[in-house]
Amino acid sequence: MSYEAFLGNKTRADEQNGFEPIWIPDEMFDFQKTLTTWAIRAGRAALLEDCGLGKSFQELVFAENVVRHTNKPVLLATPLAVGAQMCEEGDRFGIDTERSRNGNTSGIARVVVTNYEQLHKFDPANFGGFVGDESSCIKNSKSQTKAAVGEFCRLIKYRLLATATAAPNDYHELGTSSDVLGYLGYQDMLTKFFKQDDAAKGAHGWGRAKYRFRGHAQDHFWKWVCSWARSIRKPSDIGGDDTRYELPELIQSDHIVKTSKTRDGMLFSMPAMNLHEQREERRNSLDERCEKATELAITHDGPSVLWCELNDEGNRLVTEIPDAVQLSGSTSEERKEEILVAFTRGEIKRLVTKPKLGCWGLNWQHCHNTIMFPSHSFEQTYQAIRRFWRFGQTKNVNVHFVVNEGEVGVLKNLERKSKQAEEMFESLVGFMNEAISVGRNDVFETPGEVPKWL
Repeated sequence: MSYEAFLGNKTRADEQNGFEPIWIPDEMFDFQKTLTTWAIRAGRAALLEDCGLGKSFQELVFAENVVRHTNKPVLLATPLAVGAQMCEEGDRFGIDTERSRNGNTSGIARVVVTNYEQLHKFDPANFGGFVGDESSCIKNSKSQTKAAVGEFCRLIKYRLLATATAAPNDYHELGTSSDVLGYLGYQDMLTKFFKQDDAAKGAHGWGRAKYRFRGHAQDHFWKWVCSWARSIRKPSDIGGDDTRYELPELIQSDHIVKTSKTRDGMLFSMPAMNLHEQREERRNSLDERCEKATELAITHDGPSVLWCELNDEGNRLVTEIPDAVQLSGSTSEERKEEILVAFTRGEIKRLVTKPKLGCWGLNWQHCHNTIMFPSHSFEQTYQAIRRFWRFGQTKNVNVHFVVNEGEVGVLKNLERKSKQAEEMFESLVGFMNEAISVGRNDVFETPGEVPKWL
């Protein structure tokens, strides 16, 4: 057998590892029923759906079907503090869940919910399936989380990954997701679809190596992704009704503050040209930015979330804003969860934290005012905003970006990435619809149209 044939067998695009759904609740919207039914039949699948489309409900229904099919519990892993929210969702729809942080369970619950950091405490032999909520946390192929999830799932037959942030050109995330699901491995994916190109400046890269698609590999790559994943931004992407998902207005306001301090060697403020200069600008303007953020928070009557990047920013804000509570990296795991749950329930009015600590998976529709010291990370910025601007939000959402004069490039970069992400997801949905509509034995004679961003 040739190596190409060997890789082809490992792709397993036609393999179905699931079963016919046993229970699909009437409360699900039609598009949710379609996606969940497909995932159950696939047995090992990824749902790459935008924020607010009900991935938690779909994950729980997938888990419940696996429980009924295998007569064994399912382990559902979430980011910190999302576990409590997941259990509440289960109670709402009559799905028996139990929270466990230490590997111990009552032996009664059908769906055991834990956070990724505690995964090593559980024995996979005790479970019939695994569900990974906000699975973008395993995008790094060398991370401890990815290794823990991969090892746990190795002998588990039924697996589901769900995330809103899998970018179509983020081959890290697609490759590690396929690997964890038991399809083509990460390195095998690179070998099959990509060619190393060290001279390709600006190409998609991992470490020092650069990669580009092999000749005529683009269509095959996306059709392969479509064999184990589904991606939608809105219900109409797969023929659903968008009416219920029409969101109120998102109002973005940019606040550019001035500071008397300048970078070393500068007579006046100049745009930062690299990360080192950006960090210097941030520290020089800390007082002015925090003053503006404080003003925006205290002049708003309702709850607010202030997203910072530096510990000094958070420490300053929490001392100047009445009733503000800070969640930082040094906060204990138990206290972090207490704070996030308390804000979710409306017990805390103003929350100060970093996007990497609190921007994943939480439903904060009760809040419609947020202040941010933005970074170049489009993923974190997008996720932070979508905690509020999501299905169930009834008011216009105000997003305040506070930067200094030297950081205006950050805003322009985020705007560029936002447009690029929209184009990429539209292209991926097109590829998925095409792959779904054609038969597996069809002969493809007409060249497919490759989107410009490829």
